[in-house]
Amino acid sequence: MAGFVDEAQIHAKGGDGGAGSTSFRREAHVDRGGPDGGDGGDGGDVWLVASINQASLLAFKDHPHRAAGSGGHGSGQKRHGVRGKDLLVPVPLGTVVRERDGSVLCDLTLPGERWLAAAGGKGGRGNARFLSNKRRAPSFSEQGERGEERWLNLDLKLIADVALVGYPNAGKSTLISAVSAARPKIADYPFTTLEPHLGVVRVGGRAGSRSGSRSGNRSGIEGATDEVEIVVADVPGLIEGAAEGRGLGHRFLRHVERSRVIVFLLDLASMEGVSAAEQLAVLERELDRYRPELLERPRVVVGSKCDVATERGATAGDGGPGGPIDDVVDIEISAVTGEGVGDLLNRLAPMVVASRDASKESVSSAVLVHRPLPEGIRVERVGERSWELLGRPAERAVALSDLNDSGAASEVTRRLKRLGVDRLLRRVGARDGDEVRVGETSFTWSDDDGPMSRGTNDELRRGVDRRLEKKNAAGRRR
Repeated sequence: MAGFVDEAQIHAKGGDGGAGSTSFRREAHVDRGGPDGGDGGDGGDVWLVASINQASLLAFKDHPHRAAGSGGHGSGQKRHGVRGKDLLVPVPLGTVVRERDGSVLCDLTLPGERWLAAAGGKGGRGNARFLSNKRRAPSFSEQGERGEERWLNLDLKLIADVALVGYPNAGKSTLISAVSAARPKIADYPFTTLEPHLGVVRVGGRAGSRSGSRSGNRSGIEGATDEVEIVVADVPGLIEGAAEGRGLGHRFLRHVERSRVIVFLLDLASMEGVSAAEQLAVLERELDRYRPELLERPRVVVGSKCDVATERGATAGDGGPGGPIDDVVDIEISAVTGEGVGDLLNRLAPMVVASRDASKESVSSAVLVHRPLPEGIRVERVGERSWELLGRPAERAVALSDLNDSGAASEVTRRLKRLGVDRLLRRVGARDGDEVRVGETSFTWSDDDGPMSRGTNDELRRGVDRRLEKKNAAGRRR
């Protein structure tokens, strides 16, 4: 799996909504035609979709930006803008989506499962939408909403049936290359494997030829009937202290999390003289420190390199210098000579099938679609007497084409009150005359009379200080 990447970042940008149109009907023999401005189209969404055709996060390493299409603008005669095109971004199965602070947002483990990474902006409404009995000729429309934009962290946790766990140079890469078509680098020094590899093994049926790193190898097992396909992961070597970040363990322990069966591969010919029992104790200790529940998974303890072993089990011979190891190892193999490999696969196949059957009961066949919860409004203090309203609903409330228009000003005040902005400001301690900002718009807040305009949009600032809404003072006195 050349160029394997299991950590990446993505910049997702939803499409901007199109602007609504300010237009009036203009036809011969039609006096004072009414408003006919059309709505802008919604921006497209960015979706992360779990795909079986993706093996790593390599596509995001140098090109992290993903953007959906923007919506078209509205026009006269109530013609609406087109909706922006959604962008579907394929990611490997087992991709975990996180915020920049590390909090988990979504975990994509099923084929076709999708998560909304960046929502497109809503299209603005044309002036025809603001027609009412009191407002017969609205001369303003709504601006399109900006699409959501965010940076996200992507982590990949491989989904494999069997995870090979062992010391560096224990023979994991040799084993996976012997039973599948995967071709990891093999050498006689520690930490040869610097990235995880997947191999597919077909257990049962006739022996066949290798047909690709994902297609695997048919391993003819004596007595096997139905063919079972097993995905095996070669996890880079673990050492003592891996759970705390020593060696490469802090990067690759997560690839063990989703495995159904764990194979502890113990080096029976360790050059450092570490016994099989000591290797197993260290590996179990590191998994326990990382995630204790991993020790509850089905397991097989395998002694590798039995053809050159310095310690053998009593059933395999007279034993070497290390003495019998039957209390530690379930089966001994040699990936080089093939001794015991068939028996190992024959033992793994029913364990994997049983685990799959158990998990089917809790998995729904429907494709899961994840949407973040709608964003609310919050207030933050930015100065002694200045506040900022945050949240897409508040930004949308003031996104009108001409805030200096009295009708638009009245509409903004109505929207903000409907959102409960007055209550929020009172709750945080705002006082009459405080400045409140919403995006690029600012106004002076009055607890009695509602918001007051000060300049509004940057491009429309004229030093005007005018009420957006003015209640009838005489009516209040009565």
